[in-house]
Amino acid sequence: MKDTFHTVNPIIRIKENELLTEETFEAMIQANSFEEIQTLLKNTIYEKYLTDNFQFRFESILEKTMTETYQELLDIVSNPDIIWLYTMKYTFHNLKVLTKAEKLGQNYDYLFIPDGFYSLVDVKSAVQTGVSGVLPATVLKAIQDVEDYFTESSIIQGIDVIYDRRYLKEQRRLAETIKDPVLLEAVLLSIDFSNIVTMARCLLQNRTVGFMSTVLSEAGAIKKEELLSYAESSMATFIAFLKKSYLGEAIAPALKEDTIDFLQMDLIQENEQTKCFQIAQTQAFGPLPLVAFMNAKEVELTNLRVLIVGKRSGFTKQQIFERMRNV
Repeated sequence: MKDTFHTVNPIIRIKENELLTEETFEAMIQANSFEEIQTLLKNTIYEKYLTDNFQFRFESILEKTMTETYQELLDIVSNPDIIWLYTMKYTFHNLKVLTKAEKLGQNYDYLFIPDGFYSLVDVKSAVQTGVSGVLPATVLKAIQDVEDYFTESSIIQGIDVIYDRRYLKEQRRLAETIKDPVLLEAVLLSIDFSNIVTMARCLLQNRTVGFMSTVLSEAGAIKKEELLSYAESSMATFIAFLKKSYLGEAIAPALKEDTIDFLQMDLIQENEQTKCFQIAQTQAFGPLPLVAFMNAKEVELTNLRVLIVGKRSGFTKQQIFERMRNV
């Protein structure tokens, strides 16, 4: 039965106790075999998946765990948009891969990521026909934008540009509708990181001002016009601007003299978003504890992926540790 947050959030507090602790992750990093990791994961929610050679089927385990989490949360919330705000990135990922599959005559079904809302059949049908009784009007508008684009161009990369721009715009719209300042802050943070990385890549590739204007989002806290003022500047000049921005201190470890460590930027973005949600620990009402839990769950799954893949690939313990997100 669905209810408001005064009953949802106590359930979230209970579910938080199921999350793996920092100490458990540290012990798994130090483990010398998958048998030791298996022992550490016993008496956790992952115990039921720990069959022989579980490390070789862990990706499907993580996907199943996240799908189950979405369903559990959708069963108790009164406003599913709060969950879609977080899982929308997978909706638009699916639009990208299925649209490319349609245009190239390929089958990319294996790249589909469940978002808790729209099935593979739902999204594929919408991409093929442009209509749907399930997907939101904003998503259908994005699909139509791509179709309009392909009447004039056949450059496949345009699919990413259009969907990314629509995704970020929809993120901000939905965050403003929910009216939680911390959620809006987290969304703006995500958009600004996306714009910074996009701008930096454009500078490295000597893209035109017109191209940059097309791919940058207008929905961030850092104004698009301010970013575009560096379109014909050197990377060093752009980095100097970033150091003085409100994100300067946070992203400093990723900023080199004349380039940016993009992998480090991804890690910093996720950690900064987690930091945004820390205030949820002191809130008993509102949507923040729910979204903070979803973020924590995704961080957990990302860290498990890093751990298992790292161990399988022969990474050192230090290399694995450096790639882990803050719990």
